[in-house]
Amino acid sequence: MKLQWAEATQKRMSTLADALGNVLVDAFHYLALFAIGGAVVWSAAIAFFGMATKGHASIDDILLLFIYLELGAMVGIYFKTNHMPVRFLIYVAMTALTRLLISDVQAHHSPSTADTGIVVVSGAILLLALATLVIRFGSSKFPSRQAAGRD
Repeated sequence: MKLQWAEATQKRMSTLADALGNVLVDAFHYLALFAIGGAVVWSAAIAFFGMATKGHASIDDILLLFIYLELGAMVGIYFKTNHMPVRFLIYVAMTALTRLLISDVQAHHSPSTADTGIVVVSGAILLLALATLVIRFGSSKFPSRQAAGRD
């Protein structure tokens, strides 16, 4: 008789601990998402006001705003679906490399010299584009079970 009481108490304690743990994890999850989203908005606003005080926006500035846009979209998608969209990370990397390539060409490029850095960065962008293609093909050909259940 006493053993059944102990097992029932242990089961109730385990259920309570699981529920409390889930609440704490969810609270941290939402708090972290709001903090990341706020940091993205804050950084984008500071970059935008910096452009406004400068009086013009360069292509680097516009690409930086696209990076902030992609990060914000990534946070929004993660907030709604609880899934990290890997493609958006690749898009951020491609935009950052494009920004690097454009600023490097504007600052250091002279037509007479062949620069291997430009080829390396261009190759990295191509590789990321191919990775995006593979991910899109894979997700359409082999959808996850959860994604198939949502339809």
